[in-house]
Amino acid sequence: MKEKLRVTVLYNEPYPYEETEKIDESKLEFEPYFDTDVPNPEEDIETMRLALEEEGFHAVSVNLKDRFTTLHTVLTRNRPDVIFNLVEVFNDSPWDEFKVAAMYELLKIPFTGAPALTLGICQRKMLTKQILTANGIPTPRFKKYTKNHIPQRHGLKYPLIVKPGREDASTGIENESVVTNREDLLKRVQHIIEDYHQPALVEEYIDGRELNVSLLGDPDPVALPISEIDFSEVPSHLHKIVSYQSKWDPSHEAYHTAFPVCPANLPKVTTKRAHQIARRAFEVMRCRDYARIDMRLSKDKKLYVLEVNPNPDLAPEVGFMRSAEEAGMTFGGALKKIVNLALVRGGG
Repeated sequence: MKEKLRVTVLYNEPYPYEETEKIDESKLEFEPYFDTDVPNPEEDIETMRLALEEEGFHAVSVNLKDRFTTLHTVLTRNRPDVIFNLVEVFNDSPWDEFKVAAMYELLKIPFTGAPALTLGICQRKMLTKQILTANGIPTPRFKKYTKNHIPQRHGLKYPLIVKPGREDASTGIENESVVTNREDLLKRVQHIIEDYHQPALVEEYIDGRELNVSLLGDPDPVALPISEIDFSEVPSHLHKIVSYQSKWDPSHEAYHTAFPVCPANLPKVTTKRAHQIARRAFEVMRCRDYARIDMRLSKDKKLYVLEVNPNPDLAPEVGFMRSAEEAGMTFGGALKKIVNLALVRGGG
């Protein structure tokens, strides 16, 4: 009997998951649309592990819990055939994500997703935008500020959106991030620099539709059906953005007023153009296996890349998997495809 290939699903949740107090929906000032129970990330990991088992792999999951000794043991003493890399933070720092991937590379262990260099560059939003711009890929005009000294004539057109320069998962993006005047701009830049201890990215806000273009493959990725974040039900006092609250806070109104739609209802020419731009961004940033390119379609029908997301969330029913399902793949089938890409790259 042929021995099953060993896949280690590696992730890092340093703090034990604790059941949070349930939200009293009767006290909310709005009618919630989605479930207000906070999802358990470790349950999503177990769902992935079981799906890989069903696809014929011997799959185990390991939580590093910020312990380098655990990482070293997994990579040396219990060396797997493939690592399914789900590590997004280490030592409380998303900036250290790429260092973990670099360990796999040094030890020549096949792993899923982007290489260390890509993870490190994409964590630095300004550098990513510079690379995109240099390669003719449209992205909103921007400035980087490390100090709260902004000239009157900064060359950007209001409204603007202010983001942390080195975060992901919408961290630091709130309704107040969109500014329409100099006073609010200065306040928000100061907030990012002082509270997040990193540069502030200030870019022109593109009023329009938010598109998520997922890709699967290496080195010639296939663009999956486009998913859209529908802002049509967002109330007037909230900006039409994917804020931290809209993604992660079920007690916030924004969480319940932005809806995913897949496939997005777009003209064929727009879909084709979005796929072309996404594939080019994937190539330029040296992504691998799977990625999600977030874009805005402006009211004058122009496409702008907002973010390049290597190794996006693979939980069931989120952006990437929503597009994969629309393309005819099962959850387990998409995971198997990603593992096989890593195996082939590693000579397996």
